[in-house]
Amino acid sequence: MRKTYPTDLTDQEWELIKAFVASKYQEGKSGREPTVNKRDVVNAIFYVLQSGCSWRMLPHDFPQWESVYWYFKQWKENGITKKLHDFLREQVRKKVGKKPDPTVGIADSQS
Repeated sequence: MRKTYPTDLTDQEWELIKAFVASKYQEGKSGREPTVNKRDVVNAIFYVLQSGCSWRMLPHDFPQWESVYWYFKQWKENGITKKLHDFLREQVRKKVGKKPDPTVGIADSQS
């Protein structure tokens, strides 16, 4: 069992997003079963994003950095990260009583 980190998903959070990342659609073209746990991959991505460490400095109790980066890149290229972002934004907006899609945008610049 690996060490837990503050950036790890809770069981409830994982249940909310696992359908986005656990799909067979994202597997390699060989069609073989993945050898890494997708939840561990997502936790590793969150660790990198929150800590600011490079992919190569990912702690050894996560999947290999090459695998984690491969999934991150695939999900980004396939639009999975955008779909997940949009879904989570809608969930937050609904929870606070707003319409699912924002209706106003604000642009600001530094002078």
